[in-house]
Amino acid sequence: MPLQAVNGATMTCIFGAMPSTLIITPERIMLAGGMPAGNITDCIPMKNIPPFGMCISPANPAFVSATAAAFGVPTPVPCTPVITGTWMPGAVKMLHMGAPALHQACTCICALGGVISITNPGQIKLMVN
Repeated sequence: MPLQAVNGATMTCIFGAMPSTLIITPERIMLAGGMPAGNITDCIPMKNIPPFGMCISPANPAFVSATAAAFGVPTPVPCTPVITGTWMPGAVKMLHMGAPALHQACTCICALGGVISITNPGQIKLMVN
């Protein structure tokens, strides 16, 4: 069973230059390991998912333009997450505020080609399934 993801969980994007930290806003009433616990709807760019430093996605128009301007030399651009849906798959048996609980095996998709995953759930006590 995977561990539930909480505020402060570490995330990575396959096209991001650095990890980012999941933000679960304070209105969450459920805690896991003493931290606000997330659900699959905690995927709002800049509110829940901050940038991953620089982006090198070939599907990012800004990256393509910057690379073309540099005569084909790959040129990273600032990351701006564009999330296309919720985290998936979510916990099967545990709901949190009406939606499946978020856990370390969940991923979400950026419209610019990235796959975002949770590399450290932020707590080590509560497992979900």
